[in-house]
Amino acid sequence: MKKITPSFWLQRQIPWGLSFTLASLLVSCSYSDIPIGPTSLNSRYTEQQPALSGNGRFLAFVSNRNGSQVLLYDLEQQQFIATPGLNRPETIAESPSLSYTGRYIAYITSDQGRPVVALYDRATQQSQILTPIYPAWVRNPNISPNGRYVVFETASRGQWDIELLDRGPNIELDIANGAAVDGLP
Repeated sequence: MKKITPSFWLQRQIPWGLSFTLASLLVSCSYSDIPIGPTSLNSRYTEQQPALSGNGRFLAFVSNRNGSQVLLYDLEQQQFIATPGLNRPETIAESPSLSYTGRYIAYITSDQGRPVVALYDRATQQSQILTPIYPAWVRNPNISPNGRYVVFETASRGQWDIELLDRGPNIELDIANGAAVDGLP
């Protein structure tokens, strides 16, 4: 029969005690006060690549709640904004960027297996591909506050370079109501 000494007992009990203490710490550090659910900003799914609109009201981010898609959240109203036509089935969306009031969302999506820069207009609820026949890989689009310019990275020269796409002077700019445009009232 083996004699149980105090040191033998400590060697057996310390791992259990440490495990219990560690588990207690993990439970006490939980984020139980943060609302989690399908209508709240936080969920049990991966949310990443956040982007704020210039006026600070809207937040766009990539979520895998229903596959990889761009979601738009109104921070003032604390609710999601419907964006019909933004996310296409069976495609990946990533790297969103918002114009000043969140009217335009520039993002990366896939077209025939290649990443392309796309632009969603909340006013028309339509998405269009800005780089349909672009010969190289693209990533990290960023839209100007007024929505006229989109910059992105491209590997067209065998290294990552920056491209600037001018959507033209005839687009409807995203400006706050009553704001002056290029010095005009």
